Amino acid sequence: MGPLSLLDLAALAVFLACWFGYASIVDRVPRIRAKSVIAAMDEHRRRWMRAMVARDPRVFDGIVIGNLMSSASFLATTAIFILGGLVAMLGATEMGLRVVGTIPFAATPTEALWEIKIGLLIVIFIQAFFALTWSIRQFNYLQIIVGGVGQAADSAAYAQAEMAARVANRAAKHFNTGLRAYYFGLAALAWLIHPVALMGASLLVLAELHRREFRSVVREAMTEGRSAPGGG
Repeated sequence: MGPLSLLDLAALAVFLACWFGYASIVDRVPRIRAKSVIAAMDEHRRRWMRAMVARDPRVFDGIVIGNLMSSASFLATTAIFILGGLVAMLGATEMGLRVVGTIPFAATPTEALWEIKIGLLIVIFIQAFFALTWSIRQFNYLQIIVGGVGQAADSAAYAQAEMAARVANRAAKHFNTGLRAYYFGLAALAWLIHPVALMGASLLVLAELHRREFRSVVREAMTEGRSAPGGG
């Protein structure tokens, strides 16, 4: 069996099913994706790019794109710091095991299992870093494309705006991928305590992502053009 018990394997299977299963269904099943806040934002970005054609100068559009890049840059930079800390934890296995051993109800792992758990976190945040930096690059491309879109009188302007919208939506897709990696990275931390904690945290993150992307007040406001009281 190796360092992983049956409970550890079951917890890891639940975690991977929640993370990759959710992303695959939401991103690749059109009927489901159409009901999400992600699809609603795709349409709003398309409207933004079409409205941008008639706007001169386009300082506002450059500011918005810059703000989007800043958000992705912040998370990408944070991912690097997290990775540095995780690599340091690999070199301080004994200390980590002592800390986990002081937590009530925690299952103290072997050194090999500890390294597997930290390794999973490293893989998650590497994936987050690559998704976020690709998002930043696409927002950079978007700035250049926006700069080249003609005015409303140009017959090709709206076709160029549609191209810009596609690039903006792809950049947002990879930003969402990186953000989800953060969510499930937090869930993976629970494995340091106990496999059952990993299962519970994975299901909790899954439920929260579903609520925010399909059942939130923000999603209703963007799809129905109205707002409602309550939390988002």
